Amino acid sequence: MGEATVSSVLGLRSRDPHFPMSLMNEVEKGFPLTALDRLAKAVAPGDAGFPFRMVARATLARRRKALATAPAAPAHTATARLSAEESARVARLAAVWALACEVWGGDEAARAFLFRPHPMLEGRRPIDVVLANEFGRPLVEGILGGLQYGSAA
Repeated sequence: MGEATVSSVLGLRSRDPHFPMSLMNEVEKGFPLTALDRLAKAVAPGDAGFPFRMVARATLARRRKALATAPAAPAHTATARLSAEESARVARLAAVWALACEVWGGDEAARAFLFRPHPMLEGRRPIDVVLANEFGRPLVEGILGGLQYGSAA
């Protein structure tokens, strides 16, 4: 999945979309909270608790409170950003989401795929496998790649 697609899913403005390290640098710096909100709204629009699958509830509440009480602070302050680990988790899901939308031709079908148990994942839902750890992403992308190129998945 291309960096430009992941960046657009997350609403990030890449300084140089042709520079392959740009997304990695953004992850290390930490995404703004808006990237998490945007992804959660796309993937699970009716689930207000979905962001807590990527960032602990208390941590997210603390960061939102810090951001709200200091509106004059620039959006790039540490309290207004996800950690590098959280950003990596968000980027991982954003990449799979973008690929699923491409393969399935739209949000609803991609969402149905991600939230339905899959036999090639031992009955686990693709969304759960992707969020579990970094080894889940290639498993789900492999299934999506098989669907995209016509093999059984």
